[in-house]
Amino acid sequence: MDSILVKGNGALNGVIPIAGAKNACLTLMPATLLSEEPLTLTNAPRLSDIRTMTQLLQSLGAEVASLQDGLVLAMSSHTISNHTADYDIVRKMRASILVLGPMLARDGHAVVSLPGGCAIGARPVDLHLKAFEAMGAELDLRDGYVHAKAPGGRLKGAVVEFPFVSVGATENALMAATLAKGTTVIKNAAREPEIVDLARCLQKMGAQIEGEGTSTITIQGVDRLHGATHPVVTDRIELGTYMLVPAICGGEVELLGGRIDLVGAFAEKLDESGISVTETARGLKVSRRNGRVKAVNVTTEPFPGFPTDLQAQMMALLCTADGVSVLEEKIFENRFMHAPELIRMGAKIDVHGGTAKVTGVSKLKGAPVMATDLRASVSLILAGLAAEGETLVNRVYHLDRGYERVEEKLSACGAKIERIKGN
Repeated sequence: MDSILVKGNGALNGVIPIAGAKNACLTLMPATLLSEEPLTLTNAPRLSDIRTMTQLLQSLGAEVASLQDGLVLAMSSHTISNHTADYDIVRKMRASILVLGPMLARDGHAVVSLPGGCAIGARPVDLHLKAFEAMGAELDLRDGYVHAKAPGGRLKGAVVEFPFVSVGATENALMAATLAKGTTVIKNAAREPEIVDLARCLQKMGAQIEGEGTSTITIQGVDRLHGATHPVVTDRIELGTYMLVPAICGGEVELLGGRIDLVGAFAEKLDESGISVTETARGLKVSRRNGRVKAVNVTTEPFPGFPTDLQAQMMALLCTADGVSVLEEKIFENRFMHAPELIRMGAKIDVHGGTAKVTGVSKLKGAPVMATDLRASVSLILAGLAAEGETLVNRVYHLDRGYERVEEKLSACGAKIERIKGN
């Protein structure tokens, strides 16, 4: 497996372009299954997860072409020739479950393997299945697969009320409802920008959706959807990650395509810790105001709160802050697996259940560390940029699922970082 070698060398300055959102693109791609006409996505990120979703869609009979060096995805699902999403593909990525709603809505039946993905908690798919049952689907779980069928070949509009906010379940229910007969109301819906982006794309395809971005989404089912072209929204997690580069190292970095509305709660915490974030004509500019970063307390919450996907990176920053910070993880269990690796670099972190107490140290020290999941991978790279000496981050295959060309983007700002190819 590849590793990444980072050498701490002071302040970083430059420009970093932010890609289209992985989590948005992985949701938009299955929307092609809802229509016989082509769906084209622009501003697509170039990531291994996108390749996995491409492979999954192609296995179902969709045509997917990667154009303009991967920045454009041209897709067509004129016919769905296979209604079984196989375990060998689905196990690689949790987002694979998002093909279930579109296939069930369009053709009235689907068989999808229960998914795999990062080891950051159970993340069960029950809420997806309960939404489809509310819309009249008959479900049978056997041999690790969900066998789903809509009696009469079509789902029916329904009130779907989630007991807690789930991004994936909201997305799956939203897509399924576009072709259901009648009106569907999704209550306690997720409000993330990726949900809004999906709704906008579906609206371009002819879906009748109101309330996206709020906790109640209303969908009036239509008989068919048509083709469309849609730009993938900016990746707010990549944006937040690179906002931390000048915060942890010093210097000033401009993030092209950055939008403050995508990272409001996160930017507020940076401001509280002594980091300046300003809007520019091209995006956002970030720099440390003066002196050492101040300790802050962080609690992860569904959007518009502080994102769980930025918790590991924020912890890396707070390892060198002045004072004691408390991070409370309320979205996923098992999401402090990066803490022992940061401790290897000299960090003082005390984890109790879903809470981590971080006592800032004056300097981290480079060490060999192991990436445990996607966001943990990049948190260790950030820590390495601020540490004395060399940090070798092992098992970075997780990183390639969510960040494109990390070494290239950081090197352009003066970082000493290189990929070491595995055997």
